[in-house]
Amino acid sequence: MAAQLNDAAIKLLAQPFICNLATLLADGSPQITPVWVDYDGRNILINTSEGRQKTKDVERDPRIALDVLDPQNPYAVLSLRGRVVAREHEGADAHIDKLAKKYLGKDQYPFRQAGEQRVILRIEPERILMQPT
Repeated sequence: MAAQLNDAAIKLLAQPFICNLATLLADGSPQITPVWVDYDGRNILINTSEGRQKTKDVERDPRIALDVLDPQNPYAVLSLRGRVVAREHEGADAHIDKLAKKYLGKDQYPFRQAGEQRVILRIEPERILMQPT
């Protein structure tokens, strides 16, 4: 069942703060990747490329955990558990450009690799802890 983010969590996600995304490897052990994060009013959005470890992990097991913290106040932390409910290629190139603007101040994502296929991982929050609330 989807959980709702409060105003403090939404405000934190709007900032250009790095998110630590945890997925599960094939042997069940966790792996963590720093990523850019977005929020569409309902779901958390992570933009990545097909073939990366996190895309392989969520294809096999959609459960994730993530943390976002304010570097100026490390006690302001959003911790969330959820699952990837969709993998979307349509709009993924425009979305990574939007994130490049948020995180780098650039109109286009400057790290595109030849032949890469971008994908948006749409995450439905299931359990949310926001400190402070």
